[in-house]
Amino acid sequence: MGVVSIGLPSALERMAKDMDILFDTWLKVPSDTRARLYEGMRHAAIGGGKRLRPMLVVAASEIFNVDHDSAMRAGFAVECIHVYSLIHDDLPCMDDDDLRRGKPTVHKAFDEATAVLAGDCLLALAFEILGDEATHNDPFVRAELMAALARASGPAGMAGGQMMDLVAEHQQLDLPAVTRLQQLKTGALIGFCLEAACIMGRVPHEHRMHLRGYARDLGLAFQIADDLLDVEGDEGATGKRVGKDARAGKATFVSLVGVDRARQQAQMLVDQAIDHLHSFGEEAEMLRAIARYSIERSN
Repeated sequence: MGVVSIGLPSALERMAKDMDILFDTWLKVPSDTRARLYEGMRHAAIGGGKRLRPMLVVAASEIFNVDHDSAMRAGFAVECIHVYSLIHDDLPCMDDDDLRRGKPTVHKAFDEATAVLAGDCLLALAFEILGDEATHNDPFVRAELMAALARASGPAGMAGGQMMDLVAEHQQLDLPAVTRLQQLKTGALIGFCLEAACIMGRVPHEHRMHLRGYARDLGLAFQIADDLLDVEGDEGATGKRVGKDARAGKATFVSLVGVDRARQQAQMLVDQAIDHLHSFGEEAEMLRAIARYSIERSN
């Protein structure tokens, strides 16, 4: 049964279980002095999290009849990158958070050195997975997947966005600058999820524009929803500190345009994301459901 044939809540629940199984399989704790490192990786990776990124990879892959196991492995790789980024973002030198997914962050549960290495290892694991023949039998597809994930994760993507976010604590950004920041920090990895499906489905570049537009609008809507949760959310539901952007003096969509307009903008972006899928039929219904969920969630 594919993800399109079941509802999003059930699909996300199943994806969460499948991701936990994969992390448990890949991160078996060795009986040597690396044990603490593996335990730190498991602490961050197993249990909790929306698993929205692998869900996006699998949902988009079904449109192009990509092998499910290949889609799951690509989704697992992007989730490794996501978890690594959370570990590093939580460090004292970054956002200095002590709570993530309702439990202590890795540097609090273990120590800073373990947290740095745990993130490094998850980053490396992502590319090990994509480079494995089990992910796809075509080496050119595997190479394109790795190159795309590297771009989405590095200075032209997520890491670059994080640098802009750190600078934002010390200078006032306007709306175009905040939009650019979030397109890199959050949107680039979401963009990879759709791109990965196109790569594995051997979709020509000129036919990927609709899904790229969907990813761009979804990524911004998702971030505005995060900003709203930081202002209005409940720490028990979000599993992390709320109100931290205001305390840091960071410019966000909400601080720049207000709660009501930010909510309207998020809805407009969701509508646009769904409209990008107009050329697809019911095979894209899960992507439409994910777009709606992005602004309706409580965490």
